[in-house]
Amino acid sequence: MNKIYVSLGGGELREKTTLSIDAYAAKLAKLHAGDKRAYGLFIGTASHDSMPYFNTFRKTYTGEFDIKADCALTVYGEMNYEKIAGKFAKADLVYIGGGDTVFMLGHWKTSGLYDLVIDAYNRGVVICGLSAGGICFFEDMYTDSPSVCGDDKYRFHNGMGLIKGVCCPHLDDRINDFTKAFNESKFESAYASENDSALVFENGELKGALSSGGKSYIVKKKDGKTIFTQVTPLNEI
Repeated sequence: MNKIYVSLGGGELREKTTLSIDAYAAKLAKLHAGDKRAYGLFIGTASHDSMPYFNTFRKTYTGEFDIKADCALTVYGEMNYEKIAGKFAKADLVYIGGGDTVFMLGHWKTSGLYDLVIDAYNRGVVICGLSAGGICFFEDMYTDSPSVCGDDKYRFHNGMGLIKGVCCPHLDDRINDFTKAFNESKFESAYASENDSALVFENGELKGALSSGGKSYIVKKKDGKTIFTQVTPLNEI
């Protein structure tokens, strides 16, 4: 199975601003499911397992795309590891919500979700993430996680390392800060996505971009300048 990661730079799931991107992820999930009804597992760790966030996911992915929606709750100890592992075993789609990225990754390691997410990805389960969920797979992330940034609004921080490179979400909100930080960093290239846009990776390689109004870019340094090159949009799966 191909390993798929749909990395959304941001957007409002509740207001359905990412709906065309969600439709793409849902179609991939249905292809993975084959003849059975597709099963989508929502991971809300970054938002401290916000139930309204999960309900929004369910309204979109069940209401719009007829995907069975479930969630894995670990922040307050609601579910044991065996029960959660069973949910991952059934998943055709794992959707990782936004919030505090660094808290999320740290909690995943203590709860066991870290290895379950990696295993799902390696088995070909479609991974779709927004904001925190859209940058966590990269080697490095440009994040505003309260748990590490302190007085700095944004900072580069290590990610999971499943996708090579560094990624910045919400580019339209933080382009000036990101450009300055990127120019002063060790990085020679980066990925960056605006709200309502996504990068699609297949087996670790960039396949293209998706747009529900926003744009995604490859960013490079050249002659002392920062060059933003728009990633070619995908038309079909």
